[in-house]
Amino acid sequence: MSEIKACLFDLDGVIVDTAVYHYRAWKRLANELGFDFTEEDNEKLKGISRVRSLELILEWGGVVKSEEERSELATRKNDWYVEMVSSMEPEDILPGAAEFLRKVKAAGLKTALGSASKNSGLILEKTGLLPLFDAVLDGNSVATSKPDPEIFLKGAEALGVRPENCVVFEDAVAGIDAAKAGGMKAVGIGSAQVLYKADLVIRGLFEMSLEQLDNL
Repeated sequence: MSEIKACLFDLDGVIVDTAVYHYRAWKRLANELGFDFTEEDNEKLKGISRVRSLELILEWGGVVKSEEERSELATRKNDWYVEMVSSMEPEDILPGAAEFLRKVKAAGLKTALGSASKNSGLILEKTGLLPLFDAVLDGNSVATSKPDPEIFLKGAEALGVRPENCVVFEDAVAGIDAAKAGGMKAVGIGSAQVLYKADLVIRGLFEMSLEQLDNL
């Protein structure tokens, strides 16, 4: 049995599903630049920072922009995204997520969010989940993106817990790789074929129990 003392969670695809809002905002931007952006393209951006996502999208569209222009485009996309997520409510929380977070807190375990999204605080506030987290680490907190483990290592540090006593919940390969690189246990949410490096793969937090945590 492992000595799990803290749970670190990604946001998109784990706690809430904001992928559709990212998709709509990126698609609108791509269309304005004269090319299309598909749902398949959006899947490739899972767990990747906004700046890197924009770089990839511009590459796919064959569009070259200056650093200043890229900064303006990233800001424009984010403004559209924030406008959409500002209307989120507790009903937008994924099944079982709030319940599992409450169980984890009741068991005396620490919790942290480790998300590339720079709007994590806003989303947690709008969905009423903010009080369930002891620390919130987002894209504003780190210099490197997943699969670099920086965000999870900083999360563990903020909680005062050693990495080997942490378990990370992630839906992206880059996130699972980051957890493993940081010396943490990893629970994948999604396909076992895709997230095969995880210690356990589930369909959603509605399938997770405290007993499973003990057995990681």
